[in-house]
Amino acid sequence: MKNKKPHLKLLTCAIAVGLCSQASAGLTLYDKDDTTFSADGLINTFYVNSHIDDADDTLDRSQSRVKMGFLPNYIGFNFGKQIDDLKLGARSSFWVTINDGNSNLTDTMIDVRQFYGTVDGEWGQVLIGKDFSLFGRSNILGDELLLGYGQVGSDGLVDSGNVSFGNIGTGYLYPFPNAQITYRTPRSNGFQLAVGIMDPAKSSSGSEESTPRLEAELTFETSLSDNVPLKAWVSGMAQSSNSGAADVDSNGVAYGVNVKVSGLSLSASGFSATGVGTAGLANLVTADNADVDGYLVQAAYTMGSERLVASYGENSGGTTESANDLDAQNTAIAWFHTVNSNLKLVAEYDRTESDTRETDTVALGAVLTW
Repeated sequence: MKNKKPHLKLLTCAIAVGLCSQASAGLTLYDKDDTTFSADGLINTFYVNSHIDDADDTLDRSQSRVKMGFLPNYIGFNFGKQIDDLKLGARSSFWVTINDGNSNLTDTMIDVRQFYGTVDGEWGQVLIGKDFSLFGRSNILGDELLLGYGQVGSDGLVDSGNVSFGNIGTGYLYPFPNAQITYRTPRSNGFQLAVGIMDPAKSSSGSEESTPRLEAELTFETSLSDNVPLKAWVSGMAQSSNSGAADVDSNGVAYGVNVKVSGLSLSASGFSATGVGTAGLANLVTADNADVDGYLVQAAYTMGSERLVASYGENSGGTTESANDLDAQNTAIAWFHTVNSNLKLVAEYDRTESDTRETDTVALGAVLTW
């Protein structure tokens, strides 16, 4: 086990994580006069046992939990209406923790990750409101373990009343939900470009951000043959913040590729960023020279109702310039059994290593979607 400096603090346990596919089809509740309204949702629960081996032996321990996984439980509502040549849409989603019984009694935390409207036409789409950011979005959406559990190797996650971290901090950053105005082009020859202005992150309570954060993502989808689909993407972001004491220029690039051959899915993705915290932006704008980068490689094989996943990811760099040599890695294997179109069973093992800690986690659970 590595033992170089105090281990990396990714985020406090108060921050939950989660993603869902944009405007899932769900259950149609209304479909009349070119107007639709539908609902979708997810409930997951895992039995989890984690063993911590820390450089400080007094912190060594085993912990058993009954927890939700990487995705919080959520319910979402979708609206659509065709008016002449325009398609109007909207989505609101509400994310709920189930792990409040041993801390806040019934004071359940509910937060909103998506609350946006869309206008679609032949010219593309404009999205206004709150949605996940563009930088690194496809990296996390492409994670083969998205419906699993993930790493809990950083501070607070084993005991957290919220979610695990998936591969946040061990392969990618989190595209925090953000107020935005985003334009997406129509798909052309497999390419689609999204460009958005985001409410900028603050480097301090009194910092100045004279321009919004700019983010963009270019995706490409094609088929190498009838049975070999390929998807590739690249995204980036840039913003500046002035706190008076120092200017912080935050910028980054993320990229990846996925190819499927019969039942085999192979993915590789990575990112590099400056002036950004180990888990993402939000309120984590950091020192100008604080670099963080990482990558994630995965293989998944599906045969009938069974899907097996092998995954390795790591981040290097840290929240401050002096923490640039801190590392975190996660190695995982998982089995997903599809009972039916709405129910999956999951068994997962993760080993997360940081500079002063190893955490071994076994998670057994079920995921119900509609």
